[in-house]
Amino acid sequence: MPASDAADGDILRFADVAFSWRQGDAFRLEIEGFAVQRGESLLIMGPSGSGKSTFLSLACGIVSPERGEIAVAGATISDLRGAALDRFRAEHFGIIFQMFNLLPYGSIVDNVLLPLIFARERRSRASYDGDPAEEARRLLARLGLESALHRRSAPTLSVGQQQRVAVARALIGSPAVVIADEPTSALDRDHQQAFLDLLFEEAERAGATLVMVSHDATMAPRFQRTVELGSLMRQN
Repeated sequence: MPASDAADGDILRFADVAFSWRQGDAFRLEIEGFAVQRGESLLIMGPSGSGKSTFLSLACGIVSPERGEIAVAGATISDLRGAALDRFRAEHFGIIFQMFNLLPYGSIVDNVLLPLIFARERRSRASYDGDPAEEARRLLARLGLESALHRRSAPTLSVGQQQRVAVARALIGSPAVVIADEPTSALDRDHQQAFLDLLFEEAERAGATLVMVSHDATMAPRFQRTVELGSLMRQN
């Protein structure tokens, strides 16, 4: 369903959104209005427990708001349910989870290809130059994992290698929005910078909007815009 008044340049928009995990919960996320531009790189800052992961879950439809509208690419995802929502998320979002969420029994390439099972258009984009498995191997090699491709399953990789598999999975098929939940938290400073170099380069190559949440203010200069989550919250 088209969003009623989404701006042409907005890829993601929150309007009068409210959410809490349980009725009467002391934590409540309320955002009166917020938008992310197409192609923008955005860092959302906030301390642990401030609602950063909840914000991302709302943005990509993992959870639904109690009230309000969330629009992505001109569609109101807060109105979608079930299989329709799953297909929309697979088509439009590449998600780098904090815990990576890799399939323990799938190969490394299988893990990267997973979103394409549910997303016809995204699979078509990944197949533009041939077999999507070849695009998966290209991304993995670009992310420094060419020597690990012979391994049968994700648990045999180091934490840093698993993280890069998660990035390749998020980027394959050029999704409109890449969502990253504290993806550098397990890395030291040097590896953080190298990881961000690769993430930005591949997101730009895919033409994707990048939205990352973190509590680490030292990353802010890398992004076009930085926002404190608390500044988005409705003040009662």
